[in-house]
This record gives sequence, structure tokens and C-alpha cells, in this order.
Amino acid sequence: MTEPVSAPRRIAMPLGLFVFTLLYGGMTVLAGFLAYKQSRLWPSDLAVESGIFAFLLLVVISSTIAQLYGREMANRIVWWGFLPLAMSIGLMTLVLALPASPEMIAGRPGALEAFELVHGQFWRVVASGPVAYLVSLLLNIWIFDRLRGSGDGSSTIGLMVRGAIASALSQAVDSVIFVTLAFYGEFDISSLLVGQVIAKVTLSLVLVPFLITFGVRAAKWLDGRESRAESPS
Repeated sequence: MTEPVSAPRRIAMPLGLFVFTLLYGGMTVLAGFLAYKQSRLWPSDLAVESGIFAFLLLVVISSTIAQLYGREMANRIVWWGFLPLAMSIGLMTLVLALPASPEMIAGRPGALEAFELVHGQFWRVVASGPVAYLVSLLLNIWIFDRLRGSGDGSSTIGLMVRGAIASALSQAVDSVIFVTLAFYGEFDISSLLVGQVIAKVTLSLVLVPFLITFGVRAAKWLDGRESRAESPS
């Protein structure tokens, strides 16, 4: 007599956590690709690597997860963020190794060379990203959670202040690590480093607090628990 097959165990996951985890995975990949371009901070001569825009969203998402689902969950998301990053590196390696089709070479002159020029020199940036990523995001979560104190830290003002301080400090550290590892020796990094720190700290103080507040409200709305108290860390 055969035993009945048990039904698969259903894993309950809040919709807000699911959506923000998807966004987080996408931003880990996008931040590295955008970092190849250094953007000028007009009207000054300072510059930033463009990956900061995606990276600041990683800060917002990880802070939102820490606030609603706990520091342990946020740290877990940060560590698992290496998976899409590693897969993207592996796929890029494969694509660069594959021969281009004759149609691409004949029909799109210069396209292959441009692709290989950008992505073939991408690896130092990619290799530097995980180091800065891990240190700064774990630091951001730790500071954000420690500033919560004994309360739930759910007031709008408290949430914004914690988000601004944690993001500003962690992003300054991230800038020094990433720019030094990725570009030192390639060119004079002083302008890029100063611009990167100024841009990240400024955006952390001006923009990130509002984005975290919006992220928390959006996640609670997705969970259908706008009036429910946040989970402790």
C-alpha cells in the first residue's frame, strides 16, 4: 500500500517583503553596471560613479526591511544579494566569450567593439563592488537598527533621522572603499572620491529619509497592515 503524498508546505511571506526583495536583487546587478560611467556634478568639476543611484535604493530597501521585518532579515537579504551579482558576472563572462553573429558585425558596425570595450574592462569595478557593498550595507543596517533604541522607531521624524544618519555614514565609507579599489591607479581619483562622498552624503541627508518613509508605507500597504505595529528586530 502506497503512502499518500503530502501536500507541499506553503511558506508564508509578506507581499511587501517579497516585492522589496525582488527590487533589491535587481538593484545589486544594476549598481555595478551603472558604475562604469562617471557623471559630472554640474556646475562643479566633481564627479560621481553613476552606480550610486541604484546603490542608494539598496540602502532604502535594506532600511525598510530592517524597520518592518527585523535586522536579521535585512542582513540575510544583504548576504543573498551576492547571488544575483554572481550570476550576472557569470553570464557576462559567458556572453563575452561567445562569438558574435555575422549579422551583428555587418549590420551594426562598431556595436561589438563598444560592447566589449565597456564590459570587457568592467571586472575591476565588479570585483570592487561586493567589498564596498557588504561593508556599507551591513553598517547601514547596524546603525539604523541601533538608533531605534528601546522603542519601535516608527514615528515619521525618528524614521527619517535614523535613515539619514545611517545612510550618510555608511555611504561615506562605501565611497572610500569602492572608488579606491575600483579606480586607484587608473586616473587621479581625488575629484571622483570627493564628489562621490559629497553626493552620497548629501543625497543621504536630503533624499534617503523621504524614500525610506515612503518605502515603509508602501511595504505596509502591500502587506495590508498600515495600522499594525512593526515587527521587532
